[in-house]
Amino acid sequence: MGSRRDFIKHSGSVLALSALSPYTLDVLQRAKPWRVSLIGTGWYGTSDLLRLIQVANIEVVGLCDVDSRQLHKAEMRIRSRISSKYKLPTYSNYQDMLRQQQPEIVLIGSPDHWHALQAIDSIKSGAHVYLQKPVSVDVLEGEAILATARKYNKVVQIGTQRRSTHHLINAKNKIIDEGKLGKISHVEMCCYYHMRANKNPQIQAIPDHLNYNQYVGPATYRPYDGLPHRGWWRALTEYSNGIMGDMCVHMYDTVRWLLDLGWADQVYSSGGIYMQKDSKANTADTQTAIFSHKELNCTWQHRSWGPPT
Repeated sequence: MGSRRDFIKHSGSVLALSALSPYTLDVLQRAKPWRVSLIGTGWYGTSDLLRLIQVANIEVVGLCDVDSRQLHKAEMRIRSRISSKYKLPTYSNYQDMLRQQQPEIVLIGSPDHWHALQAIDSIKSGAHVYLQKPVSVDVLEGEAILATARKYNKVVQIGTQRRSTHHLINAKNKIIDEGKLGKISHVEMCCYYHMRANKNPQIQAIPDHLNYNQYVGPATYRPYDGLPHRGWWRALTEYSNGIMGDMCVHMYDTVRWLLDLGWADQVYSSGGIYMQKDSKANTADTQTAIFSHKELNCTWQHRSWGPPT
């Protein structure tokens, strides 16, 4: 097992740290607890916070979610981890939480369509941000986060995780960087895991525990059918970038790190809904992308049908 400092140093997208701020944030340097809040208390957001509790001295000052049941479950789980008998501050509106709690670090684990607004508002409120991937739904939103982080001199780290995977670190240090593979001129990346919802649910009443208007937020409003909530939002372009925004960003970030690549000179992508035509899902079930670098192509493929192997 590595040290706590190694975890902070290598986890997530280290490139994002240097790109977004003139300095990096070492959460282990300060004896005083960091005031930390979480926006989006689903599986991954809560997992991020529980991991931070393990490696750093923090005080959880706020939890926010539009689903009151999910929020309560996360609050109870986090209280048990920090051995607290006192209720943690909970919110359905993240702006209320930022204003009232003034956190120093905000973790964001909400669906893609909320990333840019929540990250920018958190930075403006005075917080550093750990933002789950993808950074945003398009390039302009990403540039807006970058500009805000620079203006307010805050660190933004993106949760792409693979850079802390031990066998990948060993592969980079002991195989790739030592030149044992020679010149690399082609990289293939893929995901055939069935991550796209293939459902066609009926319109239904919005449950009392879900603030659906707040969930939709800046996205195009869809009549509530239960599909986007609790994981299946990645099947809908209103709320996500689909499997490209879910898995490709992991793989391509890893490749860029392993091979010390800069930005691609050109990106080309094609795909569509070729097989799962009966579903309400509107993200691609089949897609190929080519990221062209100098004398090197990185190709991505995904499909959400057929045997995953």
